[in-house]
Amino acid sequence: MKLYFLRHGKADWPDWDRPDDERPLTKEGRREMARIGKFLAELKIKPARILSSPLPRALQTAEIAAEALGVELQPERALAKGFTLARLRTLLKKAQGEDLMIVGHDPDFTANIGALTGGEVKLGKGGIARVDLDDPAGSGRLVWLIPPKIARR
Repeated sequence: MKLYFLRHGKADWPDWDRPDDERPLTKEGRREMARIGKFLAELKIKPARILSSPLPRALQTAEIAAEALGVELQPERALAKGFTLARLRTLLKKAQGEDLMIVGHDPDFTANIGALTGGEVKLGKGGIARVDLDDPAGSGRLVWLIPPKIARR
């Protein structure tokens, strides 16, 4: 099973005065995610589906990726802030071995990648990592981690 972790794009609003959970992508974040979506399509990444945190910045990121890849998108509450390894294992069990892309937040994604692989990683905004799993309940192998600046090239 291939598991793709896609962290949401830029959503830094310096004068944001509403709840953090309502922050959308910035214009720059949308442009960057469009480039990343195109890059992922060029890599011929084709998960069975994309699951996304319901928070606006993640859902907007997932919509862009789903359109670029021609893949079904499903919002998933478990991917909101506080996404734990236990929640991930539940999603993986439901996937029944299908390749998945999940879209969400840090520090949760970095922590889960580390817990699955034993590696020390940092997934930046707009970054994507691929972890291969032989068993959804077991450990995984970090195959690659791509920062968003690579997609610009």
